[in-house]
Amino acid sequence: MNKIQANASGTRSIDVSDTHLETIEKYALLKNLIDSNGIIDEPVLDKLKLNCRSILESMPEVDRNLMDLCLDVIYNKNMKALGLQNLVQLYIEWEGKKDRDEEV
Repeated sequence: MNKIQANASGTRSIDVSDTHLETIEKYALLKNLIDSNGIIDEPVLDKLKLNCRSILESMPEVDRNLMDLCLDVIYNKNMKALGLQNLVQLYIEWEGKKDRDEEV
């Protein structure tokens, strides 16, 4: 279980499991999410929320892992732009570690 800081003062955090990260990878939720300026702000978070909602609505059966990711992380009441930035950073680190482990 990983924790990401959700606000600038550090008083709020969100737990992110490996299952959450695997679900992000499965649905490529972070791919092409951030504009060319590289800034993660509230509109980027809103875009992610809309993408997740669209995926959920288009599925014939609900993917429990995607639903858990949405409830636990993306739609978490503490999730703000900084939280998303930290989630992206955690995902990049997790993906790099996973790639290194596969090479061994």
